[in-house]
Amino acid sequence: MKFLHPAELGFAVRSKLADWGAGARLMGRLVASLGAVLRRPALLRDQIHFMGNYSLAIIAVSGVFVGFVMGLQYYYGLQRFGAADSVGMLISLSLVREFGPVLTALLFAGRAGTSLTAEIGLMKAGEQLSAMEMMAVDPVSRILAPRFWGAVIAMPLLAAVFSAVGVLGGWVVSVPMIGIDSGAFWSQMQSGVDVWVDVGNGVIKSVVFGFAVSFIALLQGFEAQPTPEGVARATTRTVVVASLTVLALDFVLTAMMFSI
Repeated sequence: MKFLHPAELGFAVRSKLADWGAGARLMGRLVASLGAVLRRPALLRDQIHFMGNYSLAIIAVSGVFVGFVMGLQYYYGLQRFGAADSVGMLISLSLVREFGPVLTALLFAGRAGTSLTAEIGLMKAGEQLSAMEMMAVDPVSRILAPRFWGAVIAMPLLAAVFSAVGVLGGWVVSVPMIGIDSGAFWSQMQSGVDVWVDVGNGVIKSVVFGFAVSFIALLQGFEAQPTPEGVARATTRTVVVASLTVLALDFVLTAMMFSI
């Protein structure tokens, strides 16, 4: 087994700490740029449209099929205990608490996150960001910040769409196909889902996931090597790191929200 020389180990630790410091500084600049972004709403609107509207199709289709599967699985499990009428409540709770925010964030990372990384990476490879700095234009506030806040705003909206179409998909399977009473489906849902506890916590999760996914995507693109191979590796890292971060944050947030 080959051991690292102390100097090599120290250099590796120092490099990693420097990377974390650069990421923290970038996050601080992005958060501090909210006022500048709000003063130019057209940029923010375009980014919300780009990331939200163009991701809507995959989010809606995925939500419908997830609702289909949940309707079947929950019915087969609950009918053993004579509680098939509670399918609607379980579907809605699962979607607004977990599956809506989490699956939306994973799909968003694969669709919009990779697009952000590739776009910023190609701009860096083409020296467009350096040219903006030469013209005394801050690329973080002009290019990165509108994309960051656009993603943060778009994520809860997409998660709400995912949950809504998922509930409708579960209703299609449960009521017309299986034969559960429609009134029982909706009444159990209304009585079992709390707006502030369940839906509110789901919205908080989706906002946190929006912060994480958009920041990781922009950081990977901003720090990518200015070569085609570097941009490709950064795009791959975005999907991997963002997906693992979303799952880890989901555990932490769930423990904080529903276990305390």
